[in-house]
Amino acid sequence: MDFIISFLSTPAVLLGLVAMVGLLAQRKSGTEVLTGTSKTIIGFLIFSAGGTIMTGALQNFNTLFQTGFHINGVVASPEAATALAQTEFAFVTSSTLILGFIMNLVIARITPFKNIFFTTGHSLFFACVLSLILKAHKFSDVSAIIVGGLLLGFFSAALPQLCQPFMRKITGSDATAIGHFNMVGYALSGYIGKLFGKWKDRTTEDINFPKWLSFFRDFLMGVAVVMLFLFYISALKAGREVTQELAGTMHWLVFPFVQAFTFTAGMSILMTGVRMFLAEITTAFVAISEKFIPNSRPALDVPTVFPFAPTAVIVGFLSSYTAGLLGVLIMVVFKFPIVIIPAAHICFFSGGTAAVFGNSTGGWRGAVVGSFVVGLLLAFLPTVLYPLYGSLGIEGSTFPNIDYNVWGILLDKVLSVFGM
Repeated sequence: MDFIISFLSTPAVLLGLVAMVGLLAQRKSGTEVLTGTSKTIIGFLIFSAGGTIMTGALQNFNTLFQTGFHINGVVASPEAATALAQTEFAFVTSSTLILGFIMNLVIARITPFKNIFFTTGHSLFFACVLSLILKAHKFSDVSAIIVGGLLLGFFSAALPQLCQPFMRKITGSDATAIGHFNMVGYALSGYIGKLFGKWKDRTTEDINFPKWLSFFRDFLMGVAVVMLFLFYISALKAGREVTQELAGTMHWLVFPFVQAFTFTAGMSILMTGVRMFLAEITTAFVAISEKFIPNSRPALDVPTVFPFAPTAVIVGFLSSYTAGLLGVLIMVVFKFPIVIIPAAHICFFSGGTAAVFGNSTGGWRGAVVGSFVVGLLLAFLPTVLYPLYGSLGIEGSTFPNIDYNVWGILLDKVLSVFGM
């Protein structure tokens, strides 16, 4: 019995079983079922390995940054934060993710919110946020899974609706929705753009940017460059003695270089695992949604809107990252307990998408202002929930996305008010 309980409570195995059930329901061949199930398990284990690598690099970075600047610096990356949380709460998180998938389909079937959320990486991160908040409020594993799964399913179906008026304007169609948990921010950017409505015809697409900025379109390149910069600044500020102690036999000036690329390598491994196991899980639900939820629309990842205003994406990245750096300055000057360090890939995808929305209603002015406001929210909102994560031992990184924080803060306050 102990073997069975241990086997079935292993997150990789649990996700594999869900994929197997979905594949069997689609009447796949035995070979396809075996392959899909195995890929799910292998993918989750790869994900865990990448998280371990990133965690080690982040711990070194935090030592250098906090020693050098005498402040608590936190890298705002949901991938890294999820990796940190997997050690203690992997079972609750993975179970919440599965129930959230199911409830998304149920809610889309019985309500006017016909959005099926297919950006499953973001679903994983939101499942982690909800699990951490509920566990911090002493929910049992079962109750945390039930409440978290219900909330995740509802948000997955309902939040894309906030952006749909702007999606129709951007794409000229109602066939797809946005599926990226910054949807409060994207809708806000669209409404901010309306303040500049009389200039909406003067769009970002009339601006020419140098080609070298396009390297930030490569996810790993953006991560590597920013982490390289941060590691060297932190190492130089911490000094040779502290850095050499961490580096061991390696030269202290080589150590930041290796650690920056080690973090990036861990990110690459983690994302490879995420894509592998979530692709199989998603496949298990696609056929069900197509058959049983008429008039539904897929909520897809943000690169689907990039072709409609590619220059806006660059504008949004620059504007939101500037806002993030301004946030760092404000936090240092006013001595915030923690300083949220913006992650380049978050600013690129989230700020870039916000600019596409702002551009659709207010031209380049809407793109700049909308993405700047989103950048500020990405910087400051995480400071509210970070102490709660810290109480669970999740330190060194956090979840910057706006929806995670807006709804997470609201959930935390409601649970506190009712003493739960």
